[in-house]
Amino acid sequence: MVKNKIEIPSTDISTFVVHGIQEKKGNEIVRLDLRNIHSSVADFFVICHAESSTQIRAIADSVEEEVYKASGQEPIRKEGLVHAEWVILDYSDVVVHIFKTDKRAFYGIEDLWGDAEVKFYQRA
Repeated sequence: MVKNKIEIPSTDISTFVVHGIQEKKGNEIVRLDLRNIHSSVADFFVICHAESSTQIRAIADSVEEEVYKASGQEPIRKEGLVHAEWVILDYSDVVVHIFKTDKRAFYGIEDLWGDAEVKFYQRA
């Protein structure tokens, strides 16, 4: 017998992600709502930055913990933890980008999705 897995809306997952970032004082937290963009790869991108690799790893750990506690989900893919200059946590419909400050400015990922609805969050 297969158990039915409860589907958690991507909006809720993105909220859990933001809370995890706030717990570790991530800077300039932004949620891009990509649901109305036809060619988007996810429903939401959540983006923040930090000053050090140590803080970036702490934010990534906090996000994973918050999402898992609230939904039982783990990221389907994680990238960038070795150098911790740009970490990506992929929850399928929600993709988390945690940048080192200079890398965020260089890549300007928010500018690539200019049509997205943007929501800004305060640090906790």
